[in-house]
Amino acid sequence: MELIILLLCLFIVALPFASKGWLGEMQSKFNMWIGLNSDVYQRFHNVIVPSANGTTQIDHLLISPFGVFIVETKNLKGWVFGSEKQAKWTQFLYGNNYSFQNPLRQTYRQKRVLSKYLNLDDSTIRTVVYFVGNCTFKTDMPHNVIGGRLASYIKQYQSPILSAQEIERIIEKLNSLRLDSTLTTKNHVKSLRERHNSNTACPRCGSSLVQRTAKQGANAGSSFLGCSNYPRCRFTKNIS
Repeated sequence: MELIILLLCLFIVALPFASKGWLGEMQSKFNMWIGLNSDVYQRFHNVIVPSANGTTQIDHLLISPFGVFIVETKNLKGWVFGSEKQAKWTQFLYGNNYSFQNPLRQTYRQKRVLSKYLNLDDSTIRTVVYFVGNCTFKTDMPHNVIGGRLASYIKQYQSPILSAQEIERIIEKLNSLRLDSTLTTKNHVKSLRERHNSNTACPRCGSSLVQRTAKQGANAGSSFLGCSNYPRCRFTKNIS
């Protein structure tokens, strides 16, 4: 109890100086800490994972016998509109609309990069988009997009799919990332910029970009770059 009070005091002191994203991630950490047994769920935060197509940054990782959980935190208020296939979602707050990247697309790439780095089958990695900040979903969301009860969502998975040896191997690989001096936030931002400027590799999933021709709509007949992993990945880019 004394530790909880101390953590809450530190959190309150930091409030005036913290960014919205940092506050959201701190809330997620706290919810995991009080809701999930640390002997069962090994926690890693702000993990930067390398790949052949740049790095990816993961807010929270949970390693357990029931799988690896990627948790992407979004700290938003107001109303949130979005669907699985939309490139952009919308936040409506105080009479204004703000767009942001579909977080499911973020976790899609995170899952691909992590499964390759850890040499794990995709089915052992689960993704969760966790909204904090008292927002209200105004459209039906996929089951793994939640606005509360993070620990309860994680604990619904109770069938063991990873052995103790596999968990030990995963944790060892993740610990090695902490020792890599090149995996910094600054270098990740640089990698992100280079990835989105590429005309050969999809910045979302890492697959090849191929030239296609629009068949309908206002841009019918014009060429564009599209992901070769379509329809699983729907990234497109205009040809400059």
